Amino acid sequence: MILEPIQRPEITDKTKSAYEQFERLILEIKKKKLPEEIELVINKHITQLNSITDTDKILRNEIRKEQSKIVGMLAQKLKIVPINYFRKTWFVLGMTVFGIPIGAAFGLSLNNMAYLGIGLPVGMSIGLVIGSRMDNKAKEEGRQLDIEL
Repeated sequence: MILEPIQRPEITDKTKSAYEQFERLILEIKKKKLPEEIELVINKHITQLNSITDTDKILRNEIRKEQSKIVGMLAQKLKIVPINYFRKTWFVLGMTVFGIPIGAAFGLSLNNMAYLGIGLPVGMSIGLVIGSRMDNKAKEEGRQLDIEL
């Protein structure tokens, strides 16, 4: 069984929104049937967050760090992802994996490396298409959490 993050009524607005998002993430994760070893790792991250006594910047940074670790582990081990996870990931990958080589090919073929920038939006578009397809597949297979991070 997955633990609950402790209630923190004293936190400020910026930190409060991050903490509420973390609580929603945990709530969505609880809806999925997870192996016990994954639940233990998630509980370790929640316990780490619950042990933080600060209520502002340190807590906010820890929330983001622990949330990122949990989401990364779920994506890696169980292929369970939040909404638009792959689209956001492939947005950057598209620019670097496809965009830069396409731009370099344009630049070299036209003998002007100023055309290097042309490849970035092309790669970005390719990345968005790939990521969107992967997100749709995750949703169809029931591997998507009902939360966007």
